[in-house]
Amino acid sequence: MPLVSNGLERIVTIYVGNLSFQATEDDLREVFAEYGKVSRISLPTDRETGRKRGFAFVEMEDEAQEDQAISELDGAEWLGREIRVNKAKPREGGGGGGGGGRRNGGF
Repeated sequence: MPLVSNGLERIVTIYVGNLSFQATEDDLREVFAEYGKVSRISLPTDRETGRKRGFAFVEMEDEAQEDQAISELDGAEWLGREIRVNKAKPREGGGGGGGGGRRNGGF
């Protein structure tokens, strides 16, 4: 059963790290579907090369199933790699950065 907060459905997101570059969305869906309903998978790629970046995000609808998947899959060997599986942390701050130098009034 999905979690509800303020009338909005809460989707649970799992971070999967140290993935094999050969892993596909279908591979991930197959593994995580053993633990519950998978609503979405994101497998980021490098903007310049198009290569997979070695991590993914898996969204599941049930927190108990998410916890079971994390507990059983974290540290497991999959496609020749020891994968890291944990709750995804929300993004920090708002991107952008740097801010330039000082602005002195010109004189």
